[in-house]
Amino acid sequence: MTIDKAIILSAGQGSRLLPLTRDIPKCLIDLNGRTLIGWQVAALAANGIKDIVVVTGFRTERVEDHALQLYRDTGVRIRTLFNPFFQVADNLGTCWIAREEMDRDFIILNGDTIISEEIVAKLIAGANEPVNVTVDVKAEYDDDDMKVNRDAEGRLHHIGKRLLPPDTNAESIGMLAFVGDGPSIFRSQIDQMMRTPEGVERWYLRAIDVIAKGNRVGTVSIEGLEWQEVDFPQDVEAADALTAKWAAEGRYAK
Repeated sequence: MTIDKAIILSAGQGSRLLPLTRDIPKCLIDLNGRTLIGWQVAALAANGIKDIVVVTGFRTERVEDHALQLYRDTGVRIRTLFNPFFQVADNLGTCWIAREEMDRDFIILNGDTIISEEIVAKLIAGANEPVNVTVDVKAEYDDDDMKVNRDAEGRLHHIGKRLLPPDTNAESIGMLAFVGDGPSIFRSQIDQMMRTPEGVERWYLRAIDVIAKGNRVGTVSIEGLEWQEVDFPQDVEAADALTAKWAAEGRYAK
């Protein structure tokens, strides 16, 4: 399996990180000399991703300027798409803005999740279904986790924050791969949901939950591999520690 395109959803401000994100979007937070999105691009580029589309919103001009710098640093084609509705729509709307870019096999990644290159490699290698959700496993899941119910074969049956503990056996890390018919299935579902009055209030993983009712949605476990979501101040500390470790190991040397 070869995937060479990725879409990063980076339209939001990251208000839960204020005042850190008062003037810069979350994706531009500095972590040991590299931005959050810079760490993402490095991991993707290490796995042959050569075309990256970044959906922007808050302080878009800063992300656009940084995307140009990342291109100069990495040689990866990095383009931006501005979502003018980022203040009133949830990330289903951000996906809708990028729907025309879902024109071939691709990876989608939340703009607030740092992932190691091993995770990208495992997702690409394990993308055996049209839609594939990267999941981790832990002892307990909190209210903010995007919880997953999957069967013994790894097929996803439900995904959402409101899953009850008995029905939860994994969590989505906010990274998916769409292959074969997957991009067209996802585009169609996004379009259907955005035509409803509540469409702008939806998370895009709600579309995956709906898709799973009629199509096979696979999961790829990355249990034991390194990643960090950045939502709260304590997450920034954890991400800083993780990237300091990576920097000391010489990963993604510029």
